[in-house]
Amino acid sequence: MTTFSQLRELHLEGNFLHRLPNEVSSLQHLKSIDLSRNQFQDFPEQLTTLPALETINLEENEIVDVPVEKLAAMPALRTINLRFNPLNAEVRVIAPPLIKFDMLLSPEGARAPPP
Repeated sequence: MTTFSQLRELHLEGNFLHRLPNEVSSLQHLKSIDLSRNQFQDFPEQLTTLPALETINLEENEIVDVPVEKLAAMPALRTINLRFNPLNAEVRVIAPPLIKFDMLLSPEGARAPPP
């Protein structure tokens, strides 16, 4: 990862990933990351350290909790897609008043369509 320090977009959708390497934190110019259709159970918090990150796609994972306060402090973040994740009710209640970006969520209990 450190070889690609100028990387702007990273598409890793559908790769059965469950975590990101710590080296992701070195991608200081990254603007967009697509981690949809993987196996993340925990939100990859390394993403909250990336100052240029505008778009995070984590659709269709197994994420229950999200670091709302850290996301709210991200200067460039515009959109985070968390559709079809089993998010806890607390995230759904706490997030809206704290965030200044679009958080895309599915209705509570919604399931992703079959592949």
